[in-house]
Amino acid sequence: MANGAAAAGPFSSRQLFRIDEALTAADRETGLTFSVYVGGLEEPLRASAETMLDALPAPEDSVLLAVSPNQRALEIVTGIRAAKRIPDRACELAGMSMRAAFQGGDLAGGIVTGLRMLADRAGTPRPASR
Repeated sequence: MANGAAAAGPFSSRQLFRIDEALTAADRETGLTFSVYVGGLEEPLRASAETMLDALPAPEDSVLLAVSPNQRALEIVTGIRAAKRIPDRACELAGMSMRAAFQGGDLAGGIVTGLRMLADRAGTPRPASR
């Protein structure tokens, strides 16, 4: 699922709606593009997630949450400009919160929590300097 485009998968309609709302809010509030992928990742996992990020329309300003429940894997990948607003430590903290929700059986809730945490850390876009 990337930026609102949803496949059936492990989510109910209500869960998909919550994830879509969180994606839309994160995009709108930050000016960045947030995407979520849920499914299998190729080895090496990080490189697979980075390849997905690079395939997005504006990878420099994008954030990808790649979740593979069957592999028990989570990768949060930020584009070069997005990384300036969302440091690695913020991604680690969001990942810890997401994993806690996943372990409790709440895949959708974990994704929503991660999106909110990352968007909060990114903040609003800064006006361009003249």
